[in-house]
Amino acid sequence: MLQKMGAPGGPSHLVVLFVVSAGKNGDELGADEEQIVYLVYLLYDVTNNKVVSLQSHYVRPTPTDLTETILTDDCKEETGLDENAVKSGQQLDIVLEELDRFLVAKGVHPDQGGRSFVFLTDGPCHIRQCLQHESSNKNMALPAYYNKFFDIRKEFKKRYDAGPVASIKTMLDYLGLEEDQSVEYGVRQCQEMAGIVSRLLNDGHTFTEPQVVNERLEGGICTKTEVVDDNTVVRARGLPWQSSDQDIARFFKGLNIAKGGVALCLSPQGRRNGEALIRFENEEHRDLALKRHKHHIGQRYIEVYKASGKDFINVAGGSNTEAQAFLSRGGQTIIRMRGLPFTATTAQVLEFFQRDPNGCEVLDGEEGILFVHYPDGRSTGDAFVLFCSEEESLKALKKHRETMGTRYIELFKSTTAEVQQVLNRSMDPRNPEQPEGQLTQALITQLPTGALPIMPQNFITAGARRDCIRMRNLPPGAQVTDILTFLGEFAQFIQYQGVHMVFTAQGEPSGEAFIQLDSEDAALVTVLNRNRRPMIFGNKKRTIEIIQCSGDDMSLVLTNAVCSSLPPLTPGLGSMMPQIASMPSLSMASMASMPVASMAAMPMTLQQRPQLLSPSGMMTAPTIQLTSHSPQPHMGTMQVTQIPQGIPQGIPQAAGYPPAVTPMPQRPAFYPPMLYWYPSPPVSPQTLFTHPGPCSIIMRGLPYNVTVTDVVNYFQGFPEVSTECVALQTNAEGKPNGDAVVTFGTRTEAERAIVERNRRHLGNRFIELFMA
Repeated sequence: MLQKMGAPGGPSHLVVLFVVSAGKNGDELGADEEQIVYLVYLLYDVTNNKVVSLQSHYVRPTPTDLTETILTDDCKEETGLDENAVKSGQQLDIVLEELDRFLVAKGVHPDQGGRSFVFLTDGPCHIRQCLQHESSNKNMALPAYYNKFFDIRKEFKKRYDAGPVASIKTMLDYLGLEEDQSVEYGVRQCQEMAGIVSRLLNDGHTFTEPQVVNERLEGGICTKTEVVDDNTVVRARGLPWQSSDQDIARFFKGLNIAKGGVALCLSPQGRRNGEALIRFENEEHRDLALKRHKHHIGQRYIEVYKASGKDFINVAGGSNTEAQAFLSRGGQTIIRMRGLPFTATTAQVLEFFQRDPNGCEVLDGEEGILFVHYPDGRSTGDAFVLFCSEEESLKALKKHRETMGTRYIELFKSTTAEVQQVLNRSMDPRNPEQPEGQLTQALITQLPTGALPIMPQNFITAGARRDCIRMRNLPPGAQVTDILTFLGEFAQFIQYQGVHMVFTAQGEPSGEAFIQLDSEDAALVTVLNRNRRPMIFGNKKRTIEIIQCSGDDMSLVLTNAVCSSLPPLTPGLGSMMPQIASMPSLSMASMASMPVASMAAMPMTLQQRPQLLSPSGMMTAPTIQLTSHSPQPHMGTMQVTQIPQGIPQGIPQAAGYPPAVTPMPQRPAFYPPMLYWYPSPPVSPQTLFTHPGPCSIIMRGLPYNVTVTDVVNYFQGFPEVSTECVALQTNAEGKPNGDAVVTFGTRTEAERAIVERNRRHLGNRFIELFMA
């Protein structure tokens, strides 16, 4: 007579499940990302302590090529499966439908009013690492009954003091049961587990606390004082830059991530850098996550490493009460807004999302909006917005790059950890200037170190529009990078190629600079916030004066500054100075448009004046080549030389010229002066120059044995970079010279690559990136 088993609250049936992959099996099941090729399930009646039925199915991987080998040598040796049988099997979704129909036929399907059942497996990998993970990769929605299972090893340890349980054989040996070698792999394991279940039930064991698989990532708030176990955190690298916390949770599908346990790491300039810290519920799930090292999201493999609890707290932890109150409202999704006007209000944000097309509602109205500020109350141009549902947030994201006033707004899905991280950076009272330095670092790292493009003088703004600022009292050694750091978040308003350093007639820094901004409002707000603020340079403070001005003001000051500061070059030319000083409208731009003959006929003093609008790092200085004092075809020609990393060299006096020098080839009478190349800010549109079409960057410092694949992997997070986009460079002997040219689809992506990947390591060498 069969003994009645079971207990109140426990399932009436168990479905013993066993999965075989085409690669590694056993405790390494799923670690190599190989697909399922064999599935066995056995229905066990707990109440009556007996086996009801057993089914097995070969599973054909997708996509499949019937001419290629499906099973690895390790799989064939361990399992003995027939590869031809695998090739003729059904795909995974069809096999799971067969399992669903089996449950209905046996009267245990939960949606058909059947009796309760729970899966039982040998370890967690069959459900967590294989079925859940592979179905997620194939966009298959598993029924809810796959979210619970019993691990027979844990149930065995609950009942018996057997020490470590490493396999089914360990349990059989402890119970004195014989292995069944008469049937094929997979079926044998299910029958052996059924024998172990029978003994457990006979010894009074009850199955009451199944393992749970979380269906989705839940939000949560992490504080700076929270203690996070070091054995529960991993760091994921190589994530696509647009990945959200839900994308990362999907990559780790089957493993339970703690509430609010995904922290996207940000670069110093506040952009996602392709890394994330993930906190799991326990050490077991962390260890399973480490086995997904070099698994893929799309075509990108993801690196997974151990991390510490301190690492997670540093990124995700927060103590800002305003942020915690904002996050506790329970919005299902968070959208980050970037590039907001500094004067933006909650009403303007609400209007931005409510207007057609794609109008959507913000959760709790104005209370669902959190602006980010610096410690002194100034706005950073960022805000976080709560939405009640995924559908509303998707409509909101369609407003990406729509405008608010004259500014276009960038929208991104965000996380609770990102809210905390951004607030931590902006409100850290210990280093109030750090956020500004971080904001401008992205621009500073893009400043070119090679030859700069030569721009005509007439590209400088003109007119009465007061969209420029004049900076005075700069330290003598100040560079453009120092100016960017000083301006902080206001540097994002600078026009493309809009930084102009001013030098004296002797080629020394004048202590002044002119900056072109994108609007009069931007110039005004910059003056209001930066005028008479100290610049720290060489461990000393210097008060900087900033004046709002127009393009005409700029040209007038520059022209008059030149003429009033030029010394007489020869006794005969000294009397011409008043004549030149009375020509304020004659700018270098107008000189650039003059023919050669007109230039030669001008007073020598005007031809000899040095260039004033120059970069701080790379200069274009004119030097005069005179062949004789008698009219010659090459008389008055000017040679423009670039002097890297310095200031203009002094101009020799006319009295010191030799009476004759070797004639030079004919050159243009005047080269357009070179203006400072300034990259477009990451949150502002390019206003003067656009670069449609492909754009290339140069990699320098590569190992000589580098391959194209190594370069592609270096740019993980940039899906447009493929092997066809990479050209390794060689020297005259045809050997690698350590350089490569990588082509991007747009200049925007090329600039982002420089910001996010410059000076990172490839092997043991750091790589420099700059625009080609």
